[in-house]
Amino acid sequence: MNADERRSKDNGSSACVGVDPWLMLPSRRGFLGLLGAVGLRAAVTRPELVLTNGSIYTMDPASPRAEAVAIAGGRFLAVGTNQEILGLPLAGVPRVDLGGHTVVPGFIDAHLHTASSGLLHLKEVNCDLRSIAAIQAAIRERAAKTPPGQWVLGFMYDDTKTAEGRPLNKADLDAAAPNHPVMITHRGGHTSYVNSRAYAMADVNEATQDPEGGKFERDGGKLTGRIEENARAPFSRRIPNTATPAERREGVKLITKLIARSGITSVNDPGGSPEDLAAYQDAHAAGELSVRVYCFIRQPGVARMLSAGVRSGLGNEWVRVGAVKMVADGSISERTAWMSQPYVGRPDDYGIQVRTEDQLFEDARPAFAAGWQIGTHANGDRAIDTILRVYERLQRETPRRDARFRIEHCTLINDGLVRRIKEQGVIPTPFSSYVYYHGEKMKEYGAERLNWMFALRSFLDAGIPATMSSDYPPGPFEPMMFLQSAVTRTDTKGNAWGPKQRITVAEALKVATVHGAYASFEEKLKGSIEPGKLADLTVLGRDPLKEPPESLITIAVERTMVGGKWMWEG
Repeated sequence: MNADERRSKDNGSSACVGVDPWLMLPSRRGFLGLLGAVGLRAAVTRPELVLTNGSIYTMDPASPRAEAVAIAGGRFLAVGTNQEILGLPLAGVPRVDLGGHTVVPGFIDAHLHTASSGLLHLKEVNCDLRSIAAIQAAIRERAAKTPPGQWVLGFMYDDTKTAEGRPLNKADLDAAAPNHPVMITHRGGHTSYVNSRAYAMADVNEATQDPEGGKFERDGGKLTGRIEENARAPFSRRIPNTATPAERREGVKLITKLIARSGITSVNDPGGSPEDLAAYQDAHAAGELSVRVYCFIRQPGVARMLSAGVRSGLGNEWVRVGAVKMVADGSISERTAWMSQPYVGRPDDYGIQVRTEDQLFEDARPAFAAGWQIGTHANGDRAIDTILRVYERLQRETPRRDARFRIEHCTLINDGLVRRIKEQGVIPTPFSSYVYYHGEKMKEYGAERLNWMFALRSFLDAGIPATMSSDYPPGPFEPMMFLQSAVTRTDTKGNAWGPKQRITVAEALKVATVHGAYASFEEKLKGSIEPGKLADLTVLGRDPLKEPPESLITIAVERTMVGGKWMWEG
């Protein structure tokens, strides 16, 4: 029964004695539906907080603009004009004047390696440095505090951003830490760089054959130090996993604070494990989780979840079990994606296929049959074609009405792939900031191929709900960088890469909010500012729809709210 029906039943008069004033609100979309709002407890009929004088983009097509909101129970209770919200019974209710600042629904990063990156920040050497000499110095400093023979590990290294203009090599790492095995992982997460001690510990030498789906890079038959994809396995197996539950929780606390500061209110963690899921739950129980999490489980860990009867969607508004994560090919930032045409300047290099079609199908079958969502990392067009065939086979074997298969990254497409993605209802999560942040790498793909990469224009024109996705650590989790990258398709030096895939700011905002919610089956909970939805929002210093496209990245995030609480205030 809506408010109008209640008023009619109560003697047909809005002035009848004893009627709750909240039931006398004007019958207006975006302002009513309070008692029937999704998930809102019927007992909550008074606001706990009111925000006024904002320039609010609701992302609700029926009521796209507002000035004020009332919040209760962690959800939007009412959305409307200043006059409408301030006309409610607000005695004793706290109010915040937004000062005319722009408000959007909280940004949703649909692919951000949250728990693992938090732990990396706590335990490893941050190699996001701009010279090899600086990286060597950081490794030496850590080695001096580490017993000889124990591993020195680093992350966030980027081979195209150092002053020397060349990648790390074995000799660099030998010089930095001759008495320790060293492994420094590229920020892309698919290649690493090791020293002689590490090779010895992994029992890898010049005579060792490349594994299936991996490569030990060589120069003139000599190992260079670079190891790609599955070639990292013999090294990783020899690195002790010493992370405690307390450290994992602390990592989640650290990284989610940083994420909230950027204006993001929800993340999909695409590389999670049962231990990561426990860390999110521990952090939430301790009041230390600053953003909502949809936690994927990597395929090797899914058997444990299946035996316990767990599947995608289990959880609450803060921590929810996500999709099964599989990997089909390599990386864009590390130039190992599996493509039908070779890399520019490397006529024999088509990238790396990490898993075959049959392997991926067998990996996915048990979880899909048990009701899990499936999300697969696939960058190159050959990898995307492969995983679409896998999804077709899964649906034939175990038909499901709303599977919402995902292709994580889904970078290099063509018209035929777009048609199949649309037909199967697949959700792509293309890199958000790569054109802007990794522009110097784009020449290895070529200008024409870039018109088919990170293809938001093609996806949106086909009616495909592509998402915002930083993939952090590979890309920065900065929504304003995403807006500028998607709208301008230019890098930090102004070079245009794939201009045919440009989208508008309004489209980019929808990708970063509404589509993100849909990707995790949570479109009824978040993604827009509507009564009954979770009170997640971001306050911006300037209006991106009125900003010159080339300066979108300079817009400051003033505040971030999750569940009616400020998680960040600048």
